[in-house]
Amino acid sequence: MAGHSKWHNIMHRKGRQDAKKGKLFTKAAKEIIIAARAGGGDVDMNARLRSAIAAAKQVNLPKDKIENAIKKGTGEIEGENYEEVTYEGYGPGGVALLVECATDNRNRTVSEVRHAFTKHGGNLGENGSVSWMFDRKGVFTFPKDQAEEEQLMEIGLEAGAEDVVDDGDAWTVHSAPEDFETLREAFEAAGLTAEEAETSMVPQNTIEVDADNGRKLMKLIEVLDELDDVQNVHGNFDIPDEVMAELEG
Repeated sequence: MAGHSKWHNIMHRKGRQDAKKGKLFTKAAKEIIIAARAGGGDVDMNARLRSAIAAAKQVNLPKDKIENAIKKGTGEIEGENYEEVTYEGYGPGGVALLVECATDNRNRTVSEVRHAFTKHGGNLGENGSVSWMFDRKGVFTFPKDQAEEEQLMEIGLEAGAEDVVDDGDAWTVHSAPEDFETLREAFEAAGLTAEEAETSMVPQNTIEVDADNGRKLMKLIEVLDELDDVQNVHGNFDIPDEVMAELEG
């Protein structure tokens, strides 16, 4: 499961870094609505809502929008009726991709996702075709200049961390999803704030891609990420450093 930091950089290199603030706000608000609808509006009793609010604060979603999203989720005020759906498929080079969506119109969403795959060298698969290659994990990323491996291991292993991975310029800590909040609280109590903290679909193994397929994958992921209904895209590929340098050049 190594390589999350690099994968994270790959996923965010274009789409996330250059995304309009409104797009990030919409994604954050949707996750809050869904979390509140599923588990209620009490953050002390709803771990997913706590995580959603923390993620919303990372993209600077205003407090009033956070509160309104919670109320929409609990039904206190009228709001959109989003449902979660995940599409599975293959990108250029046979790379497995999971596309997590929050939608109020499944027909529209699947049409847009299928079009993106087809136009950019991939193909949409059946349910279960690639999801077995991934595990949902809590993922925390700490830049190496802000945390030591021994410190992360000492704190993390006592709070449910499964491993600490060297991802080049960062340490990545994995946990089971149910231990995510406990681990976050343990790190924060020790004065450590992760650069990224999320539950994510982490590939069990990755495959390396060359520059040509890497370029095509970047375009496919960028197009998927720009779709209004898409919340997250996960993949099982790794781009070698020298190929990343070529793509970024």
